[in-house]
Amino acid sequence: MERYDWKRILRANILKLKIVGLWPSGDESYKPNVYTLWAICSITIFNFGHNFFQIINMIFIFDDLHAVTQTAYVTFSEVAALLKTYYVIRNMPTLKELMVTLSSDTFQPKNARQIKMVKPSFFFWRVNYVMYWTMSVGAMFFWSVYPFLDKSAEEYPLPFLAWYPWNTKTSPMYELTYLYQILGLLFIASAAISVDTLIAALNVYIGAQFDIICDDIKHLFDPGSPSEGFNRKLIGIVKHHREIIRFAANTNKFANWIVLAQFCHSAGTIGITLFQLTAVAPFSSEFFSCLSFTFSMTVEIFMYCWFGNEVEVKSSNVVYTVFESNWLDTSMEVKKNMIFFVMRCQKPVKMSALDLFYLTLDTFMRILRAAWSYFALLHQVSSR
Repeated sequence: MERYDWKRILRANILKLKIVGLWPSGDESYKPNVYTLWAICSITIFNFGHNFFQIINMIFIFDDLHAVTQTAYVTFSEVAALLKTYYVIRNMPTLKELMVTLSSDTFQPKNARQIKMVKPSFFFWRVNYVMYWTMSVGAMFFWSVYPFLDKSAEEYPLPFLAWYPWNTKTSPMYELTYLYQILGLLFIASAAISVDTLIAALNVYIGAQFDIICDDIKHLFDPGSPSEGFNRKLIGIVKHHREIIRFAANTNKFANWIVLAQFCHSAGTIGITLFQLTAVAPFSSEFFSCLSFTFSMTVEIFMYCWFGNEVEVKSSNVVYTVFESNWLDTSMEVKKNMIFFVMRCQKPVKMSALDLFYLTLDTFMRILRAAWSYFALLHQVSSR
């Protein structure tokens, strides 16, 4: 059977990560070469610099609630994106090891039935991927053009409120600063979205491997299978299960701090964005940018929680699949080995952020409820 290319769905993701300096070539981490120099320059200038100037500006406008909320919901997300960039670079060896494991023989589907079985999960990931990018591109587009579309009394308006050590009210510094903000936004958004969808895809891979191992167990004792091969095939299944657990642990190791940073700021950011929707002119370009950003943040959290929840559900299915297989007529030795395997699979795999937050649908609902609470608090303070 032809080898199945698991990384095919990640080609667009990997290309974007390469452009922003977050994917060294091959299966190794950064080396002293031209690409590393590009990564240092692009991250420093566009990721760090863009965040730095906006954070400095927040110090000067801290006593203005409207101005702070106008800046905070974007700045918080961009700071979180900068943290994602840092932890991707820091954990690059772990990430490349995951890619190597994904291409190993152990993770290969055994037949066309198993390939067909895992395709719906990847299709749903693609749907979320397209929705996430569509909402994010919509927000970036309206942020980029609203100074022109919304006739403001301010002269030389910029897409984002920021402080710069030069005069942005004169040409050509205004045009250059405007271009810098747009490029910074594109680099930060591309890095953040690609990392988010990459982590979601890793969770899809884990769930797909549990689907494959469940299918292997279900058909382990099919009529016509040689009885002397039961133990050999069962040992292969146990090794496969152990590799999946190791893959999941490495995924958690890579994504721990990224998911923690995302979850910590998501509720507040969504709440501030909802409040900002009530403060801007209805149906203006700024209004649509806030609306698109709210939807993109919601899809982002949903991807984390849905596919993390799928890992837990599919890993817990392994135990029940054992009892669906035709093991009753096998030898006592095989039965003992099956019982031993069931005992190993009792605890389902849970994807988490340092064991503080679990990637489940319950967590998703908690974040949405917290976001609404923040919105209600800001609306009440603003009304007073």
